[in-house]
Amino acid sequence: MGKVTLDNITDIVISSLGQNGEIDSRQREIMTSLIRHLHGFVKDVRLQHHEFLAACDYLARAGQTCDDKRQEFILLGDIVGVEVLVDMLTNVADGAESESTVLGPFYRDNPPVLPKGASTVQKAFDTQESVYFEGHIRDAEGNPLAGVILDVWEDAPNGLYENHDPDQPDFNLRGRFETDEDGHYAFRAIRPVPYPIPSDETAGELLRFMGHHPNRPGHMHFMIAKDGYRTLISQIFDSSSDWLDNDSVFAVKDSLVGEFVPAPGELGTDLYVKFDFVLARATAAASLAAE
Repeated sequence: MGKVTLDNITDIVISSLGQNGEIDSRQREIMTSLIRHLHGFVKDVRLQHHEFLAACDYLARAGQTCDDKRQEFILLGDIVGVEVLVDMLTNVADGAESESTVLGPFYRDNPPVLPKGASTVQKAFDTQESVYFEGHIRDAEGNPLAGVILDVWEDAPNGLYENHDPDQPDFNLRGRFETDEDGHYAFRAIRPVPYPIPSDETAGELLRFMGHHPNRPGHMHFMIAKDGYRTLISQIFDSSSDWLDNDSVFAVKDSLVGEFVPAPGELGTDLYVKFDFVLARATAAASLAAE
C-alpha cells in the first residue's frame, strides 16, 4: 500500500476488504458502496474535523437514548426517509398485493390475544371516537385466507402510545386478532389522531437541523402474518386527517388511505372502516430465511 492521498484514500480502504478475514459477496458489495458513498459525501461537503467530532458525539448520544421503549436509530431513519425506502425495496408490491409501510418505533411484541370483534380499548378518553374496523384478507388470486394473525396498535387521543404514557394501562389500544374461515377480521378501537413523533433528544435535533416538523397523520398500525405468505407491515391512514400530505416520516401511500364513515347503529361505535388486505406468497428464499 502506497502513501495515502486525497485521491487514493477511497480505493485503499476498499482494497483492504477481506484482507484479514473472509467476507462474502454481499458484505463486499455493501461495504464497497458504503465506503464510496460515505467518502463522496465527506468530499462533497468538505466535512471539517470539528463537524466529524460533533457527528460522532451525536451518534453516541443517539445510542444512549435507546431503551426498551425507544429505538432512536429507527426514529432517525424514519425522519430522513430511510426506513420507508428500505421497506419499498424489500417488499415490492408488483401485483394485487397490498402495499406495506414503516413499522415505526412503537411496536410491542405479544399484545393481548382477543376474539374477533373485541375492543382494544382498556382506558376510555373523553374526546375519543370509537371505530369498528373490519375487512377481508385474501391471497393475490382472491382466495380468502383463514387463520391470519393481525397485530394492531395505535396512539390514544392524547397523541401518545401506551408505552410512552404512564397513565395508560399496559398494552392499551393494542391487540392480536385472527381471521375466520372467510378471511374476515374485525375489531373495535378508537379513531387514531395526528401526533408528533418524539422531538426531544437526537431526533429533535435532526428535525430542527432539517427545518422539518414532527407531525404524523392519524393511522392504525397493522402487522399481518400467515405461514407461507410474506408478513405485511402496514397502516391505514385516516383520509380526513391533518398532515396526510406532509407526513414527517414520509410513510403515506394512496392505497393505504381509508375512509372513516358514520357507523350503522347496530355496531355500537361512532365510526366504521372497511379495509381489505391482499398478502403476497413468500418467496423460497424468504421461507428458508424464516426457518
